[in-house]
Amino acid sequence: MIRNETKTVKIGNIYLGGNNKILIQSMCNIKTSKVSRVVKQIHELEEAGCDLIRVSILDENDAKALKKIKKQIHIPLIADIHFSFKLAMLSMKNGADKIRLNPGNLKNETEIESIIQYAKEHDIAIRIGVNSGSVPHELIKENNNHVSTDLMLDQLDQYIKIFEKHNFTNLVLALKASNPLVTLECYRKASERYTYPLHIGVTETSIKDVGLIRSTIALAPLLMEGIGNTIRISLSDDPIEEVRAAKRLLHDLNLYDDYYTIISCPMCGRTTANTKNIATKVIEILEKHHSNKVVACMGCVVNGIGEGMQADIGIACAKKDSYIIFKKGEIIDKVNGKELLNKFEKYLLEIE
Repeated sequence: MIRNETKTVKIGNIYLGGNNKILIQSMCNIKTSKVSRVVKQIHELEEAGCDLIRVSILDENDAKALKKIKKQIHIPLIADIHFSFKLAMLSMKNGADKIRLNPGNLKNETEIESIIQYAKEHDIAIRIGVNSGSVPHELIKENNNHVSTDLMLDQLDQYIKIFEKHNFTNLVLALKASNPLVTLECYRKASERYTYPLHIGVTETSIKDVGLIRSTIALAPLLMEGIGNTIRISLSDDPIEEVRAAKRLLHDLNLYDDYYTIISCPMCGRTTANTKNIATKVIEILEKHHSNKVVACMGCVVNGIGEGMQADIGIACAKKDSYIIFKKGEIIDKVNGKELLNKFEKYLLEIE
């Protein structure tokens, strides 16, 4: 898949944009000043495959906590800034590898110039993050109470001009709306207009099932068109679910190699076992072992061997409390419900 050409931006010890891989990121949901809890969560996210992590900066305690957090983690640390120039400066001084600024609530050009100067001197990247919710209300009213892509792009344009006036190009851009179609159009236009790398995502998508659909509506077409250099799937859920969702989406688009493929059938009258429950437990095993295999969980032997023929390993329900385990279409064992998962895990590890 041909990627959209962009500048390369250094963030901590990794590179974003250009020919580099699409980076996965998430955001801690714990107050940043609670250092030990934040570090624990970041370690869990690192283990799950997170490449970049963002934290909220609400006060000076949060900003000062960055120094302690950064010493204990292994991925770049991003400070999320709203409203406060002082917190932006304090976050950079305490080791943020990148800061996010919102043009909707940090507007003083003199303050922005000070941020730019410090970031230039210390090789800190800046993301300009435009959100539909932070477009000035007076502009929305003038536009018939509608947040359009042009309004969001105009806000981004004005902000970029300040940075470029001071020869600062270590930028990442984002244009997120809660409406996936607006988001899709924003990023398509941005990819034509700018050469800066793009952080893509749909904001405020809701709970997991709803959020996954809304995110995929916008992000799958963008990624298939080669647009996007880093991705966050924002969910009202555990941040680990955001990372797993991003990995799944990228993997199914052939943009992320080292991940598993899970195939499971819908239940029908032939099924004598709950394939949802089995697949859920199988996924836990695959996540635990960081597997990259193709796995099938089927409710009957018709689908089991047929639809699951190409799976590296699979399970199919033969009859009540009786299951087969197969590899590449060949039955290797017949087991009951109590031994199913242990046997599956054993055979999985044999082919890892």
